[in-house]
Amino acid sequence: MTDERYFYGTGRRKCAVARVRLHPGAGDHIVNEKPLEEVFTRILHRHVMERPFEATENAGRYHLEVRVAGGGISSWADAIAHGISRALIAADEGNQRPLRKGGHLTRDARVKERKKYGLKRARKAPQYTKR
Repeated sequence: MTDERYFYGTGRRKCAVARVRLHPGAGDHIVNEKPLEEVFTRILHRHVMERPFEATENAGRYHLEVRVAGGGISSWADAIAHGISRALIAADEGNQRPLRKGGHLTRDARVKERKKYGLKRARKAPQYTKR
């Protein structure tokens, strides 16, 4: 998978950061040097990653080489989809309009809220006792 020509995109979600290389031509999708099916056993996660290809009608035209770290599996899938969207724009500027319309280019800024002192979690308080 050492093709000279590829398109690069970085995707983020929560703590996950995905560095995506989009290689032209058919081939296997590789995530952290493993096949896609081995890393993402749930079909839902694979479907999330394929949405940018479906929005731009580029399914089967590219294969992926991805490095992803941080967060969990669901965050990985969303981060990879974000990175694929950015790489598709690097490949062809005409892809920006359908990706923007589908909401694939907007970084999901929701992250875990920090724990506050005096509370059990971010917002859960200890039970109040009157007497």
